[in-house]
Amino acid sequence: TIYANGRGSDDLYTFNHTPTSGSYEGFWSTGYNCILQLNNILENIDRLEKSGMKDLDQLEGEAYTLRALVYFDLVRLYGLPYNYKKDAYGVPNVTTLLQASDQPARSTVEENYKQILADLEQGEKLLDTTEGKAKNNGYINYYGNLAEQARVKLYMEDYDGALAAANTVIDSGVYQLYSPNEWVESWSKQFGTESIFELGIFPNEADLGSSSLGYYLMQAQHDGISSAMGWFLASDYFLTRLGQDSTDVRWGVMGRDESKNPTRLGSCYKYMGGTTDMPGDGKSTATAVNIKVIRLSEIYLIAAEASLHATSPDKTAAADYLNAIRKRSPLLPQATASTITDDMILDERSKELFSEGQRFFDLIRKNKTIIFNDDFQNVSVHTREKSIDRSFYKIVLPISQDEINANPPIAKQQNTGY
Repeated sequence: TIYANGRGSDDLYTFNHTPTSGSYEGFWSTGYNCILQLNNILENIDRLEKSGMKDLDQLEGEAYTLRALVYFDLVRLYGLPYNYKKDAYGVPNVTTLLQASDQPARSTVEENYKQILADLEQGEKLLDTTEGKAKNNGYINYYGNLAEQARVKLYMEDYDGALAAANTVIDSGVYQLYSPNEWVESWSKQFGTESIFELGIFPNEADLGSSSLGYYLMQAQHDGISSAMGWFLASDYFLTRLGQDSTDVRWGVMGRDESKNPTRLGSCYKYMGGTTDMPGDGKSTATAVNIKVIRLSEIYLIAAEASLHATSPDKTAAADYLNAIRKRSPLLPQATASTITDDMILDERSKELFSEGQRFFDLIRKNKTIIFNDDFQNVSVHTREKSIDRSFYKIVLPISQDEINANPPIAKQQNTGY
């Protein structure tokens, strides 16, 4: 939830975004800028090799893998879920360098996913080397590729494929889950044992300061920091799930929020390195905290869901994968083959991946209703629907008017409702 209107990014909460106002076009422009850089690398690999550069398979494999990762984010933001309407518009599949006059049309969601899988398969082949399988801090490797494959195939409901990819990552032994005692402190460390792909954020490079994730999710004016405005608070629904076990280690990254309840721990400090003195992750500023894009705990949870829905379901394996993460809440009973359910896995994903950009997409792909929770504050912030499901047209972003001005034919492919 948000505490008050006008603090930043609240248009996404109140659904007050349109093609001309609050379009969040930065997702589109930044995504395609990344794709431009990756396409530039891929188109010039041959030229670089002819110039005498050697051993470029690693670079090429990383580029294919990262292009898939960016496209997966774009199609989730602008296209309807694959398992809902895969023939709906997605985003333009741009795999070559464009001329200034080019006007690429939108592909379908299904075509986007085909391109994503093709890039991941090509990247996997190129990274299937000793060097490609090594843990390389700040760079995506062979196992990062497979972890992304597990994510994508889960969204496609290719559960057998998701499970195979997840198992390869888990069984590699390159990454290890944190013990319950290590989990909280892991957020104050760089490139830990669970980190499969982690973006390095440095004080003089990409440290967003008061616009960082850490500031967005911390308590307003925490420790007297006047620029910390407390944009977002955890919902009651989340805190109730986490509160099933008062000893859950994940309470360790939750802090006091600015609601009227003085004991409500609705602020998240993952991206400040923790709640105590906001240690960051070892750099000179607390906001230059690396972004953990793919963690091993997520791969275990993917394996749990995929095991439950595989062609030959294995509830025992699903429970084992879930319990590896569920041990972070020691007072909760362990899952068994007779008790494990989709909702149990979904709840664990919510607790483990809180503030990491997963919950909204999980609920939409699982065809759940999202109920908005701000009444507890006695502050009226919600100006639109109080609950939505995947039939609501604003679960996807509009194509911004700036993009339409640059590429007029795409106006005919605007998302329905905008």
